[in-house]
Amino acid sequence: MRRHSCFVFLFCAIFLPRSLGFPQANTSIDCDSLLPNYEAEPQTSAPPYLIAVSFDNFEPGNEIQVTLEALKDVGFKGFNLQARELEGDVPVGTFKITDPNTKGLECHNVTNSAVSHANSDVKQKVTTTWIAPHDVRDLQFIATVVQDLEKFWVGIQSKTLTPTHSEAVNGTGKSKRRVCFECIC
Repeated sequence: MRRHSCFVFLFCAIFLPRSLGFPQANTSIDCDSLLPNYEAEPQTSAPPYLIAVSFDNFEPGNEIQVTLEALKDVGFKGFNLQARELEGDVPVGTFKITDPNTKGLECHNVTNSAVSHANSDVKQKVTTTWIAPHDVRDLQFIATVVQDLEKFWVGIQSKTLTPTHSEAVNGTGKSKRRVCFECIC
């Protein structure tokens, strides 16, 4: 009987986490296609998640706060978030990891070029900081969000962010320009 109990315990320890939880340590989302590494089809309905950003414009070196958030009480267990130029397919910039539910990923040999889940806990919101690189055009943040093993959405997009290429913007992305209300003719 003792041998039988040991077998049942070992079986449960190996196979139950895989069938009940998401994600395992080796579960990941591909940097290029943004598809999870298991067989399932992405949802085609409107995603119950959004990506919010702290600024519409940026300069090289600016830090932009990026939040991935559930719109309803659906939560999510996994995600991959990147910044990509419009019509681009390679991550740009890097992330500063500030949320314990996130970890940086290396895509195309660039450390922290994407951010992902650090655990399989259900999350309502995660926040991270993106650092703008030099020489990029208009971009969007794009994400895959995994609700559970059966439901995930690919290609969730933020609003478009535009580089200002102006020396009149400080490191926070806010304009330092002065407005002249009275002009001398």
